Amino acid sequence: MEALIIIDLQNDFCPGGKLAVPKGDEIVTTINSLLPYFDQVIQTQDWHPQDHSSFASNQSGKSEYETVSMDYGEQVLWPDHCVQGTRGAEFHPDLKTNDTRMIVRKGFRQEIDSYSVFFENDHQTKTGLDGFLSSFGIKKLFLCGLATDFCVKWSALDALKLGYEVYLIDDAVKAIDLNGSEAAAIKEMKDAGVKFISSDFVKQELSDE
Repeated sequence: MEALIIIDLQNDFCPGGKLAVPKGDEIVTTINSLLPYFDQVIQTQDWHPQDHSSFASNQSGKSEYETVSMDYGEQVLWPDHCVQGTRGAEFHPDLKTNDTRMIVRKGFRQEIDSYSVFFENDHQTKTGLDGFLSSFGIKKLFLCGLATDFCVKWSALDALKLGYEVYLIDDAVKAIDLNGSEAAAIKEMKDAGVKFISSDFVKQELSDE
């Protein structure tokens, strides 16, 4: 059984948002077109408290996009984004959500950021998604959403480590691309075993099942 995982398709990650991914809203139509092909649709949602440690505004003397050392490793400092209860944290208004079976909120712990849909950035604290997928016997994951070089990448790599077969729908993702991070992320995922496919190929393959 397979599942579609829509990663962080939220207002703050789309044009006009606090941490906008260039052309991030352009993938909404493609993702909506994929929904009828999946029985299991999962969405993830960045859900930060205002005092989150990954916000540059909460780190004295630091600027946005600087990196700092945290207990769990290196951390990029971000603009305030996806703050709990704000419009920026809401899903893009054109994204169809009626068929979503589970919403995974991440980054809600003040002291630690969370890129992956499976683990916080300490790579140990679980989000609960693996347990949900296992309860349905799901082994094949199709990933889409924002952003290719951060939350999508870490989710794909963690899914492989947990034993899933992982596909990235390459016309249904967009990247932030900080200093070449998009190309580096794509190479890292391909080298690890993530399979890159198009939305048309997904529809064809799942229609034939």
